[in-house]
This record gives sequence, C-alpha cells and structure tokens, in this order.
Amino acid sequence: MKRTVLFDVGRLLDRTARDAPTGVDRVCLAYADWLASRRNVTLVPVLTVRNRLRTIDPGGFGRTIRTLRKRWAGDDSPTRSEHDLVQALGSGGNGVSIIGHEALPQGLAARRAHAVSQALASRPLTPPTPGQTYISVGHTSLNSPATLAGLARNGVSSLIMVHDLIPITHPEYCRPGDDVRHWTRVRTALAHASRIVVNSRYTADQLAAFAVREQLPQPPTQAIPLGLEPAFLPCTTAPADPPYFVHIGTIEARKNLAFLLTLWRRLQEGMGDACPRLVLIGRYGWENEAVLDHLQRSPNLQGLVHQVSGLPDAALVRLMHKARAVVAPSSVEGFDLPAVEAMAMGVPLIASDIPVHRELVAAAQLIDPLDGPGWLAALEAATRKRPIAPPYAAPTWAAHFDAVATFIGLDS
Repeated sequence: MKRTVLFDVGRLLDRTARDAPTGVDRVCLAYADWLASRRNVTLVPVLTVRNRLRTIDPGGFGRTIRTLRKRWAGDDSPTRSEHDLVQALGSGGNGVSIIGHEALPQGLAARRAHAVSQALASRPLTPPTPGQTYISVGHTSLNSPATLAGLARNGVSSLIMVHDLIPITHPEYCRPGDDVRHWTRVRTALAHASRIVVNSRYTADQLAAFAVREQLPQPPTQAIPLGLEPAFLPCTTAPADPPYFVHIGTIEARKNLAFLLTLWRRLQEGMGDACPRLVLIGRYGWENEAVLDHLQRSPNLQGLVHQVSGLPDAALVRLMHKARAVVAPSSVEGFDLPAVEAMAMGVPLIASDIPVHRELVAAAQLIDPLDGPGWLAALEAATRKRPIAPPYAAPTWAAHFDAVATFIGLDS
C-alpha cells in the first residue's frame, strides 16, 4: 500500500537560482530524488508559509529538481571560473590572485521568477490524515512549533533531520541571533517530531546533551551518515605541477581559514618560489573579514591563493583529483561532506583533529586545528611529495536511504 509523504521543499525552491549547492542543499535534493523514485510513496511537495503547509504542483517540482541536478552536476565543459583558475594555477606566478571571480548566473532573474511563481501558485494543503508522513531535512518549518504540532494532532508522523547544533554550541562562529533561532528549531524538533535523523554520532551526542539541558524528551533518533554523489569516485589522476591544495566550503569563521591563510604566508616566507598554491572554493558566509583581508591585502599571498564559487560537481572533481591534498582545518563540523568526498576519491586529506573527523575520516592526517607548526610541516611535506591516500569505505546514499526507510517504516 502506498504511503503519502509530505516532503518540505522550501529550501530547494529557495536555492533554485544557485549554480552550486551547499551540503544541506545536496541532502534536500537527494531526498527529493529518493522519494520520487519509490513506488510505495505518493510524493506531495509542500512548503511552509506562515506556519501553514501549502502544496505545489508535483510536475513543476519534478522539473525543478531535474534542472537543479543537471546544473549542480555540471559536465565536461569547464566553466569560465574553472578555466581562469586552471590557467592561474598553471602559470609561473604573476602576482595576481583570482578572488571572487564569479559572474552572476546566466538567467538568474528567470530562475528566481520560476521559484517565486511556484510558491505563489501553491495552494492550501488538504487537511492531512493519519498514516501520512511529513519529512523535512533542510531545517525548514522548525522556526515555530505550530507546523509540527498541528501535524501531530492530525495523526501525521514526522521525520526531521538535524544537521548540527553549531549555532547553539559555538555561537561565536555564527550570525548574531542564529543561536536563538536554532535553539527554537531544535527544541521544536525534540518536542514535536516523531523521529529524528542526524548525520553523525557527534551530532547525535550534541542533540542528546541539549535535550538533557532543556529537560525535553528525545524522540527516537538515529545517526545515519550522508551519502555521496556519483561524481566523487576514486581516480588515479597525477597531481598538478605547480602543486596546489584545495579547501571546499563556505568561507566563514568556523572553517578556520584565517589560520590557514596565516600558515600560507609562513609557507611563502619559508619556501619562496616553491610555495604551493591554495584554492578556496566556496561562497562568502558570516565573519569573513579576516579572510578577505588576507586575500586582498597580503602581498605574500598574491598569485598564490585563489577563491572561486559556484563550481559544479564536475569542476570540483577535476580540481580535487589534481590537488596535492584537500585541507579541512575547521574548528567544528556536524558532518563535513567535502572531507568525506576527498577520502572517497582517494585524494589525500589533511584535516583538523576534531570529533567528527575522528569519527568519519579517522585514516586522514589529523592535526589539532591550532597546531601551526604541525600544519606547516604537513603542508610542506605534501608539497614535496604527495601523500598516499589510505583505503576508505565511503558512505553511500543507498545505504543511507535503506536505513531511513527501515527507521520510518517505508521498507515494505
């Protein structure tokens, strides 16, 4: 018998204009594909408007997710940003860095108009009935308890994904007010969700500790690692010369990038012309002023450190395969998808020694995120000779969704 699943698509509609996804965006898209593919599921795409669920046209939403998947995956044709970056990395060093070289996406206005039109064309959801399931994996609909509480009153079960508790545990790395907003979201999930899925044991431990502090019961919770897109597969591509390293992720304070750029200046001072390049791939986030100061004003980093955003997966894969290593010096993470992707591809990974890295990528070279001499030694050694990446059994979306289906009773 088919189960009706109300899938919250609010975050995906909000991301319609983007050329590349964040980690949470990837999860939302993977869940949309999974639910749409299941024969025992009737997928009803919904979004939350003023604490009320509204439904959008399934056909239109299906076209949206197909468009996003194609755009975010990319192809064999390099984008303008990738082409310019590869040229800069292969040059002998002209003292000019690529910083934020990303034109506005083509057709941006049309993309935004399409997303708005889908939202405006939404209509009130027919009152849900017992036996239906509501799924939200993008932290949407959690800013108020009204939505989940109303679903529970109507006998609708719910599955909520909590990606991390970083705004609560480390508010110094987040936008002012994010701690209060996320506190509300997590309390809402604990108080009203039927089940909660998290991406790591570390996040599960943080959630359990929060529930104790807030004196809230915790619904059944399961830690299920996220899967990877098919593009991130092992390859024996030789590293590029001149050598370079790659960091992937939003440029924000918790990524510890000001520390990384300080290291790069020290590398340049010690290695001179032999100093490797560094590529920061990601959008600008919160508290990035120190990083921008390094990028724009440090004479030692000009021509050595580059920053781009909006690259599709195909471009990421090409750049990662030829890097000496992927670097992930974060102070805190809930999962760290790029680190897992690097290990799955057989690209050496140098990462911070934090709980989630010890859990998910323990075989990588892990260094305390404040150990400057340790990081310098590792980077210089990897520049002179690329490390051998250890064997790694990568988590898969198939295994993730098998576990989720069992958890919520969709496996029959």
